[in-house]
Amino acid sequence: MTNFSAFLNDETGAVTVDWVVLTAAIVGLGLLVFTFIQPAISTLASDIGSEISKAGSKMKASGTP
Repeated sequence: MTNFSAFLNDETGAVTVDWVVLTAAIVGLGLLVFTFIQPAISTLASDIGSEISKAGSKMKASGTP
């Protein structure tokens, strides 16, 4: 019974468990935030792409290489 008691009182893996739980919480919060921000980022990327396309068209029309 003493080996079992020693096993129950052993706390060597407690820090690892804490880090796993904290890391999982951070990843979960990051995914949650990303789901709310993703539409705005997608719209912004699309707007940037269209502006670059317009600038390229204007450069071609003016003869700039």
